[in-house]
Amino acid sequence: MRIGIPKETMVDEYRIALLPVGAQLLVEDGHEVWVQAKAGHGSGYLDEEYQKAGARIVDSADAIHAQCELLLKVKEPQMDEVGQYANSMIVFGYFHLAVSRPLVEACIEKNISALACETLGNPKGERPLLKPMSEVAGKMSIQEGAKCLETPLKGRGILLGGVAGVAPANVLVLGAGVVGANAARVAAGLGANVTIMDINIERLRSLDEVMPDNVTTIFCDPHAVHEFAVRSDLIVGALLIPGARSPRLINREMLGEMKRGAVLVDVSIDQGGCFETSRRTSHSDPVYLVDDIVHYCVPNMPGAVSRTSTQAYCNATLPYIRKLAGLGLEGFLEHETGVREALNIHGGEITHAGVASAFPDLPAST
Repeated sequence: MRIGIPKETMVDEYRIALLPVGAQLLVEDGHEVWVQAKAGHGSGYLDEEYQKAGARIVDSADAIHAQCELLLKVKEPQMDEVGQYANSMIVFGYFHLAVSRPLVEACIEKNISALACETLGNPKGERPLLKPMSEVAGKMSIQEGAKCLETPLKGRGILLGGVAGVAPANVLVLGAGVVGANAARVAAGLGANVTIMDINIERLRSLDEVMPDNVTTIFCDPHAVHEFAVRSDLIVGALLIPGARSPRLINREMLGEMKRGAVLVDVSIDQGGCFETSRRTSHSDPVYLVDDIVHYCVPNMPGAVSRTSTQAYCNATLPYIRKLAGLGLEGFLEHETGVREALNIHGGEITHAGVASAFPDLPAST
């Protein structure tokens, strides 16, 4: 199979979808690997490393889009990219299709087979390709949130962990999955008072047993969200419904009751966001104010720590990529329970229930 790795074109995206060692292993498996020039520079991987691994370096993405059977990406294709794709191409990466009707329609028109990392499952019911980026994003949410609390960014001007004689910040984490657990752990490690909410009582029970004493688990309902949100300094939105749009737990009206200069970090922004006032930002322009509340809504947070994120992403995806290239699409989808959930669009139709529910008028076979 001819496998292409173009340079990511999303604003402030520095990751690459394949490490040099991955290229070497795919070449040893009998495949061709084409890498766009400088695609790995943002993560610290040079063209010479890919050439040494047996990959072919091409000057632009045009040849990759036109001639490769399998395209490996990190972030969702940008609209100008999809227009260049060959019909019936297999594209493997994060898609977050439930929040982008134009991207869904473009993939359907091009007859793309969209394999979304965020919906791929395994026999344990986990999301193994979403997990590493969720770990990074969860830890970064506190790192970035703590920065946003500083006065120059219009935050409350407080230190997350406080100091002797000064109270620490109150941190609310909405969602107790991988993102939420990592966020809570880092915030607690910095000395904040942390509350983590979820509707899964068993998940809360398990976290309650392993989290430090300054983390409190609370069942998530509208009254509890309101009660804790209005007294929080930093709120992290970490909700996930695989493939579907995130529910919105904090509305515009609630902002007026919150502390001036409080910070909202919406890690769910890839799936539409869990705050009513969320809108996508970028690493170069990450924050904005609504009713004196700081919003940080960068959809590719792990891209800022590109080397760590690239390594974590590629460590998780490479075994699946090798199986996909070796077995072909149908063989890959059948080889393990949960893998078929990665297929979001195929044959000109939506094939994932979460995406189909977002666009009920588009052709689907779920």
